[in-house]
Amino acid sequence: MFKGTYHPKAFLTIKKNVRRGLAARTKILSLLEKTASNTGTIIQQTGLRYAVVLHHLHLLEVENILTRKGKRPYVWELTGAGQQRLT
Repeated sequence: MFKGTYHPKAFLTIKKNVRRGLAARTKILSLLEKTASNTGTIIQQTGLRYAVVLHHLHLLEVENILTRKGKRPYVWELTGAGQQRLT
C-alpha cells in the first residue's frame, strides 16, 4: 500500500492517510520521541513549514497521540497512546 517506512503513530483513524502527511508526521513524531519540543524547535529540526507542522500537531492531538503542556509557546509531547513500534 505505502512505500517507505513510517512511524506507527503517524497513521490516523479520522483522516485519510496520504504519503506526504505520513512523512511529515513521521518526522514530527521521531523528533518528539527524543524530547518534548515547542513548535519553533519542531520547525527548525524537521525543515517543515509552520502551517504544515501546526496542522499535523493538531491532528495528532485530536487522536490523543500528542498533548500540549504549559502556556504559549506550548511544549508538545507524546502521550503513549497509539500504535507502538515493534522491536
